[in-house]
Amino acid sequence: MSKLHIKTGDTVKLLTGDDNYRGKTGKVLEVSPKEGKVIVEGINKVKKHVKPRKAGDPSGIIETESAVYACKVQLVCPKCNNAVRVGTKVEDGKKYRVCKQCGKTF
Repeated sequence: MSKLHIKTGDTVKLLTGDDNYRGKTGKVLEVSPKEGKVIVEGINKVKKHVKPRKAGDPSGIIETESAVYACKVQLVCPKCNNAVRVGTKVEDGKKYRVCKQCGKTF
């Protein structure tokens, strides 16, 4: 179990993968630190065959996002608008994430 540099709600860029998804950006929907994976909106779409569990639930073939390893994505800085490495800075006992290029805190 390791600590991830990405949190839910961050905008990230996919560094690796096939030509359909490489270089695309999206918002992080879910983070799983135990597995070291993240689910990114609009990236790594898969089709699932789903049965309805109760009345009104969708059934059939549904397209959803699948998990991606966190090491394959990089955080996008809101100021520079680039995929950047993340550093940490401690001020007044609080820990902040910092852009390595421009120095802006997240």
